[in-house]
Amino acid sequence: MLVILYFTLKDNFIGVISIIDSLDIKFILLALLFMGIYGIFRCLSLHTMIKHYDKNFSFIKTIRNALITVFFNGTTPFATGGQPVQIYYLKKEGLKLEDSIAVVLQNFVVYQFVLILFGAFAIILNNVFNLFNNVTLLSQLTVLGFLINFVVMIALLLISYTHKLDNFIVSKVIDILHKLKIIKNEHRLKKRVQKKVYNLYNSACELKKHKTIYIKCFVYNFLAFIFLYTIPYILILSVPEEVNMSYIASFVGIAYVMLIGSFVPIPGGSGGLEFAFVKFFGSYIINYVTATLVIIWRFITYYFGMIFGFIAIGTHNIKK
Repeated sequence: MLVILYFTLKDNFIGVISIIDSLDIKFILLALLFMGIYGIFRCLSLHTMIKHYDKNFSFIKTIRNALITVFFNGTTPFATGGQPVQIYYLKKEGLKLEDSIAVVLQNFVVYQFVLILFGAFAIILNNVFNLFNNVTLLSQLTVLGFLINFVVMIALLLISYTHKLDNFIVSKVIDILHKLKIIKNEHRLKKRVQKKVYNLYNSACELKKHKTIYIKCFVYNFLAFIFLYTIPYILILSVPEEVNMSYIASFVGIAYVMLIGSFVPIPGGSGGLEFAFVKFFGSYIINYVTATLVIIWRFITYYFGMIFGFIAIGTHNIKK
């Protein structure tokens, strides 16, 4: 964070401080509200999946689980730590392991689908209105990000609904570990793991029968992304200087930023997200205003959630 602040402020320090001092606070509060609404809709999506397996699961537990996931996603490369921890905490709260995995996988598939949908819409809008044709390299990275997220979604669907493929992967991994002398009784382990894989397959297939669950989760995620992608434009409105950037351009820009950030290997996409934000929004906004916006945007959409995620971990451990 300090390194990013240094490179953001080193050439624009005085301009950034003057802009921060004159920001319209009501728009900052509105942006925070929109981030909170985004989080609530994401929790509603997760809660809809969980309630299929445990009707007594409280929404407060879901919120805490989601915040813990945000924290571990934000502190691990490629955001890979959130989902395993989410499964772990769901199991601790009483869900079966296979049900916990099914919930997390299917909820993430819906999230990926909506992310790709918004990304595709942004690419179409950019081609129609020629909004960011001057940012050639980043536009190409956006397409790469779109393809990577699409492949991830297909891989998750295959893991969820192809029992034979799962068993094949599990068997090969266990065989490799046995040859490396990491595990001893590979036949016994294969039986145990394959049983879990079969239970997961049954759990995912049973969930798939309830299409209304997926429709609700899609609607919740769709609304969540609308609020999330509106935040940069609200921050633009908070700036005292006149900024010639439309809502459509802001929407396309942030959709591109999110697609690029999804494959940045640094925890939280740090560096990559800020760089993409500055380049896209810098096409319309002068440099010190862009620097101000990226700092506030990252605090609201990243560090804000990290703080509450850390608190959620602490309160969960105290309760236990």
